[in-house]
Amino acid sequence: MNSIDQAKELLAAFKSGNYVFGAGVLAQIGNLVASQGKKAFLVRDTFPGSEAFVQTLRESLNTAGVKIAGETAGAQPNAPREDLYRIMADLLRCDPDVIVSFGGGSTIDAAKAAEVLHTLGGTIDDYFGTGLVSQALQASGKKLTPHIAIQTVASSAAHLTKYSNITDLATGQKKLVVDEAIVPVKSLFDYQITYGAPVGLTADGALDGVSHCLEVLYSAVGKANYDLVEKVAAAGIDIVVNYLPRAIQNPKDEAARNALCLATDMGGYAIMLGGTNGAHLNSFSFIDVLSHGRACAMMNPYYSVFFAPAVQRPLHVVGKIYQQAGLTQADIDQLSGRELGIAVAEAMFELAHRIGFPIRLSEVQGFGQEHLERALAAAKNPQLKSKLENMPVPLTAEMVDEFMAPVLLAARDGNLTLIKNV
Repeated sequence: MNSIDQAKELLAAFKSGNYVFGAGVLAQIGNLVASQGKKAFLVRDTFPGSEAFVQTLRESLNTAGVKIAGETAGAQPNAPREDLYRIMADLLRCDPDVIVSFGGGSTIDAAKAAEVLHTLGGTIDDYFGTGLVSQALQASGKKLTPHIAIQTVASSAAHLTKYSNITDLATGQKKLVVDEAIVPVKSLFDYQITYGAPVGLTADGALDGVSHCLEVLYSAVGKANYDLVEKVAAAGIDIVVNYLPRAIQNPKDEAARNALCLATDMGGYAIMLGGTNGAHLNSFSFIDVLSHGRACAMMNPYYSVFFAPAVQRPLHVVGKIYQQAGLTQADIDQLSGRELGIAVAEAMFELAHRIGFPIRLSEVQGFGQEHLERALAAAKNPQLKSKLENMPVPLTAEMVDEFMAPVLLAARDGNLTLIKNV
């Protein structure tokens, strides 16, 4: 079975009828929403070409007997706190029985968090961490309003996941709500919405999907669900490695666009099976100069070397994918240890070169010493400790300066030799 068919099969099993995906499926949204309520609140993005899709959305809801009782704009990139609280205030005024989000990961994340505050009150700081929403729901006896998410970008897969990333723009730091309670009850992804996405957004999104797959695969070593994680991650990575160059070369290649939607959904499935780690943790400190997907993608090769002694099987799986795509001449089967990690990292660099993607943080306009210091400080923050704990080479806060700092310096300079293995 090829990776495309494998991904479709895995995705159908994962969502068990609660997810509609494919090209031209947006008109089915009405029935999905009507199954949860009749008074809807719409949180929506606006982008070139979006109005035609929103009109299809409105018509489908109307046909299904669903009234849009309130509407508000979606969130800016990285879901700033200001957008979260604005959406929450509009949601309080409307008090719907179902929420519909139409947008990329930031808008979907903001809608998730806004509903938490709408129902439970407090501030978003009360829920940063893992499982705190569920604890509050249990203690209060309340239930969240059903949320139907419509994804518009092949990237974060926020429509499938238990994560909500929210950013404090004043400090430049992103933090995370992780809770099964905020997973949208149903979701839809019409691949046609992505056909007009700019090339840069396409690359960032696709490599965000690779980051999800890769980081979860690394952290799954030795766990009971490793075999399933490997299937999901390998399918997603294989699709991106083979179809992203096609989409970059010809943005009108609909088959490539469709494939990348599937691949990033594999990333979403992966992060429901396990957690991300180092690259994601550092990306939260770079939001003022890098998109989330780009930051993760730039850090992954360096963490591949740092984790190498502990992730030999995943590195062989990933290395073979890059080898078969012609991205490395290294004999992956014969390599082991740190040398295998370096070979995989260099294959990732080759893909980056072919799609015009940076590999050094020093290449990023505006990046400076303050970003390195912010990343190291964030890694010691208890609210983000899940990322340290998810590392295949777990670090404590006390180990961050000794071992994470060299990884960041290596990424700044593009110098793998600076990385220090535990």
